[in-house]
Amino acid sequence: MENSVDLTHSHYYLNRELSVLEFTSRVLAQATDEGVPLLERLNYLCISCSNLDEFYEVRVASLLKMQKLNPSLVGSDGMTFQEQLDKISQKVHALVTEQYVVLNDVLIPCLKAENVRFLRRNEWTPTQREWLLTFFEQELMPILTPVGLDSAHPFPRILNKSLNFIVSLTGKDAFGRNSGRAVLQAPRSLPRIVQLPKGFANEGEYDFVFLSSIIHAFVNELFQGMRVKGCHQFRVTRNSDFFVDDEEIDDLLRAVEGELAMRNYGDEVRLEIDSNCPTETIAFLMARFGMPADRLFLVDGPVNLSRIQEIYGLIDRPELKFLPFKPSTPPQLQRNKNFFDSIRKQDILLHHPYESFSPVIEFLRQAAADPDVLAIKQTLYRTGPDSPVVDALVKAARAGKEVTVVIELRARFDEGANIKLASRLQDAAVHVVYGVVGYKTHAKMCLVLRREGNVLCNYVHLGTGNYHPKTARLYTDYGLFSANKELGDDVRRVFVQLTSLGQVSKLNKLLQSPFTLHKGLLAKIEREIVHAQKGKPARIIIKVNALVEEEIIRALYRASMAGVEVKLIVRGICCLKPGIKDVSDTIEVRSIIGRFLEHTRVYVFANEGHTEVYAASADLMHRNMFRRVEICFPIENKKLQERILHDLEGYLKDTAQAWLLQSDGSYTRVVSDAEHYFQVQAELLHTHTAG
Repeated sequence: MENSVDLTHSHYYLNRELSVLEFTSRVLAQATDEGVPLLERLNYLCISCSNLDEFYEVRVASLLKMQKLNPSLVGSDGMTFQEQLDKISQKVHALVTEQYVVLNDVLIPCLKAENVRFLRRNEWTPTQREWLLTFFEQELMPILTPVGLDSAHPFPRILNKSLNFIVSLTGKDAFGRNSGRAVLQAPRSLPRIVQLPKGFANEGEYDFVFLSSIIHAFVNELFQGMRVKGCHQFRVTRNSDFFVDDEEIDDLLRAVEGELAMRNYGDEVRLEIDSNCPTETIAFLMARFGMPADRLFLVDGPVNLSRIQEIYGLIDRPELKFLPFKPSTPPQLQRNKNFFDSIRKQDILLHHPYESFSPVIEFLRQAAADPDVLAIKQTLYRTGPDSPVVDALVKAARAGKEVTVVIELRARFDEGANIKLASRLQDAAVHVVYGVVGYKTHAKMCLVLRREGNVLCNYVHLGTGNYHPKTARLYTDYGLFSANKELGDDVRRVFVQLTSLGQVSKLNKLLQSPFTLHKGLLAKIEREIVHAQKGKPARIIIKVNALVEEEIIRALYRASMAGVEVKLIVRGICCLKPGIKDVSDTIEVRSIIGRFLEHTRVYVFANEGHTEVYAASADLMHRNMFRRVEICFPIENKKLQERILHDLEGYLKDTAQAWLLQSDGSYTRVVSDAEHYFQVQAELLHTHTAG
């Protein structure tokens, strides 16, 4: 049967971009889930909007660029760039319509019932209007810069995703000329939502007014002697995925700095306008930005919904938010204050956010202070501002340790932060390198070299997620502490490769991209196929954020055709089609959307009863396999293996937050009765957290 099926045929692949949009739909569905606390539902709405922002900034921008270069090229799914853009437009327009329906018809009424209100202009009382006018005159007006449009005042450069207003005017300006239009940009430093003081709120203390409503109400104050006929919001999304020519640059830092400065002014890829805007003004803006109708969005509300998230921190209503929790610390690290003693005795696994990220920071702090520690080597991809990880590395360097940090300057949307981070570390005499030109360093690893007697011992921390304390409370990730000599030698060799660019001799335990990871995973899938063909039990469980790479997909199809049970837990993009008769009958693909962003990458192979469990920094995408430096590390301790397998079985039986992928690319939410209700994230919170 296998030989008669052409597994390269487009029939067997889902489109990557449409799969991204399916994920955004699943996120948006959380905003209507009455089992989710109300302010968290509002957050999910905002997240779905920010996801679409990035989708246009990066993915649509990339499609448009590739279409110009090779319009007839088709992907593995058989679609041309134009066909993809057409389907994207159709899907996104429906998504955006749904977002504003959820906001206006679902969430705002629910919030109003809880005395959290967004006041429209026609709802302002005279005293509220007076307070808002004073706010406008004192806080807004001094920093606003209206630009009247004429030959001496051309249309201003519009910043990416900034809030702007197109203003229609009549009457003569100060120089006796007939005025027509003006553009007003709201500075990014201004909040997009203003909370009325307690004494001015009608019911309770949580009355809010959109900044756009305030500007609409008082915009005439900016145009003395003229009459404002109309004032309408608009927002432009631009290409934000900059390009650095690896063949031409001789200084990566300067190249990234140069491209970063231009990010706010890339090519226009989307235009959002207030739906009440007159047709002639819409046409004017479309012509100004060269925007076709398929990338124009007329919206019924604020053009920047993601900024509504600002109210989450302003509202002290615990009952409208997820219950707080306290991450636990593994007992081995609680009992023994010396982390090196604990790690030397046995491997230790952390599962964030259920278990605290603090041990990772403490590990680095102890290494910085320990006189027996000679060197620390660390990769950094995203760390967040004021990072305690960076603080520990700086202290280690100042204490005389040899500290080497591999920083990925091209971590998308964190480039500027990473440039500042590099400068701070270099000021502390840390050896800073920027990884390998042409290959993003996405591996998450830390190596501490400690002298114990006459022996130099390796202690490692390897993870599936970034060294970022904030996201460690929001994303699910695994982290492994180990003193295993072979594993430590592998990590040391990878660091030497990243700094010296020399070749690495064969690694003992790690799989590494762009060298052995792809081939290694294919070999392990093929081994399961052989076992199934011999009538032996065969099973594969993979949990990743994305599954795109075609060779891996074809290998999984072959596994299914051989009878291997394949369970895939894929949070976001999945280009594999499950449930195709005689091709993917034994493959199930599910996505978990819950309180925490699923971020762990785990690969499990039954291996004829000798189960292999790997965790990794890599998803199953072309970039992770071939254009990044990634590591995939084994979990060899049997108790830790069993723990991860138990976690995975929980994901596979979730009936509360699971969605099943259908062969047409759509997702169906798993529905169960009360008797069979199971929510894996809630169970992990209950099992691992301190309360």
